[in-house]
Amino acid sequence: MSTATAQPNQPPPGVARPESNEEPVSVLRRRWRKFRAMKRGWYSFVVLIGLFVITIFNPLLVNNRALIVRYHGETYFPAVAEWLGDKQHPAKTFDQRIIGEANYRQLAADLKAAGGDDWALMPPYPYHPNESLLDDPALEGPPPHKPQAGHWFGTDDRGRDVFARLAYGFRISISFALFTVLIEYLIGMSVGAVVGFFGGRIDFYGMRFVEIWAAIPFLYTIMIVTQIITPSVTSLGILLGLFNWVGITYYMRGEYYREKAKDYVAAAIAQGESRPSIMFSHILPNALTPIISFAPFAIVGSVTVLVSLDFLGFGLPAPTPSWGELVNQGHQNLHDWHLVAFPLGALFVTLMLVVFIGEAVREAFDPKVFSRLR
Repeated sequence: MSTATAQPNQPPPGVARPESNEEPVSVLRRRWRKFRAMKRGWYSFVVLIGLFVITIFNPLLVNNRALIVRYHGETYFPAVAEWLGDKQHPAKTFDQRIIGEANYRQLAADLKAAGGDDWALMPPYPYHPNESLLDDPALEGPPPHKPQAGHWFGTDDRGRDVFARLAYGFRISISFALFTVLIEYLIGMSVGAVVGFFGGRIDFYGMRFVEIWAAIPFLYTIMIVTQIITPSVTSLGILLGLFNWVGITYYMRGEYYREKAKDYVAAAIAQGESRPSIMFSHILPNALTPIISFAPFAIVGSVTVLVSLDFLGFGLPAPTPSWGELVNQGHQNLHDWHLVAFPLGALFVTLMLVVFIGEAVREAFDPKVFSRLR
């Protein structure tokens, strides 16, 4: 007489399987948990986001305008007014010595020395990135000046504070990269989705257009455009986005070709779903994995392009705080080590953080349970 034996990890015969108390976890949440488990990428993400959020408040942290001025019974907020874009800030109601571009550092010192009820509160780092400090008595000799107390990273060859320019340049670089990546992804995803979903002649002629567009030289186009218009973060971001969407198109086209052959697409067609609904509600969420993994590296490329254009003189106009312009100063003043070390160091650390984030994102979206990064 044979007896039934319970299989491993199975309940005995006649015993009900216990119900699991674990709630089902969505794919997005599992990927988020996997991303957080990659400590190097997660900490890099926290640091980079934290630095970017802090630089949003640069006008309140790194500025030569006072945060608060108490003068003759009235309270003024010059730095806040400048941050909010108020050109008619209340500083114009001060007395003659501080009309217009006031020297708020000197004003704060004078009010403190005079005593009384008048006072001024300066930002933690009281220097503006475009402010020339040639008349600062603490700086001796012609610029550039070495790092010293009050000027952590020294000054550049025009007497401007390097730390202030790096802080503002970080915000400009990251904002430019995010804006550029958004444009190139919108264009690349749209074109790739159309040619990949419809195929046939649309795919044939569409890809020929993409190949012709990709052959247009980017640098020559930038050189011509910058002679016609004054470049800005917006105009350069649009130009770079109009040239960098080609790679995203190839990724998206391949994903749509792969996904549209699956059963869930056939089921959607059988239910009478419209083509836009199938393209963007059904296929698109399943086609985002490769381009999301590619996004951090696209940000690295955008930051590098902006630095390169500024270095060559075809980027943002002076006196915009620019990492590329500081790198160019370091190239021209190799004997001034702070103009070489600090700009290149800031660029290296920023790109390293973004690359670590990209590795973690790629790991989180990897369908394999184990990978070489573990």
